[in-house]
Amino acid sequence: MTSPLNILVDADACPVKEEVYKVAFRHTVPVTVVSNARIRLPEHPLISRQIVSDAFDAADDWIAENCTTLSLVITGDILLADRCLKAGASVLGHNGKPFTLASIGGAIATRAIMADLRAGGDGLGGNIGGPAPFSKTDRSRFLSSLDEVLVRLARRAI
Repeated sequence: MTSPLNILVDADACPVKEEVYKVAFRHTVPVTVVSNARIRLPEHPLISRQIVSDAFDAADDWIAENCTTLSLVITGDILLADRCLKAGASVLGHNGKPFTLASIGGAIATRAIMADLRAGGDGLGGNIGGPAPFSKTDRSRFLSSLDEVLVRLARRAI
């Protein structure tokens, strides 16, 4: 029997898809991988794909419209995280840090500041670099956080 919970993965540039599958199998939670192109997925009854058009934000729109209070959304996209939180979903970043209603405003503000700096607003021509490389610590934190969120959602579903 599968869980009433579901995991929605924003598949574009998601470095933790394999980790999601591993934990989802253990918890018997279905996973929908959303992308605008076909990507390789394991053959498993708990994993499905949703291919959307290549229109701007089509994957984000599909995820935001289909998440519920029993959904866990995996994304690194702060604006998508905000939309999903407003829909009542739980949201986890690729690095294992949860997005919450309390933290999302600060994350959006930081995103805007960084975009401005990259556009040259720093007086240095925008040479500020990007995010830190994905590390083993990030992967470990993600696995732990994913398990924790699924346990919490399972309690909510009862």
